[in-house]
Amino acid sequence: MDSYPYSEWARLIGVPVEVRKDRRTVRSGVVDNAMPDSSAVWLAGDATGGRALFTAADGYEVWISPRKLDGSLCYKMAAFRLPGTPRLG
Repeated sequence: MDSYPYSEWARLIGVPVEVRKDRRTVRSGVVDNAMPDSSAVWLAGDATGGRALFTAADGYEVWISPRKLDGSLCYKMAAFRLPGTPRLG
């Protein structure tokens, strides 16, 4: 599945993403926190690096993509984290 840029970073807490700059992936990881106005996003620390801050003012973009899941659900998009979105299964 194709990934695409998503501008409402504050809605992506807990979602796996790619951070890109100038069309190149800088880092992949799970969003740990984000500013309410989507001006900055923090990726949680993992095996490849510590917690990291990326800002829109510096030209970073956050990209999301559907993920294949085990079990009764086939795919999950970041939309399941949005307030008011019904849960499946």
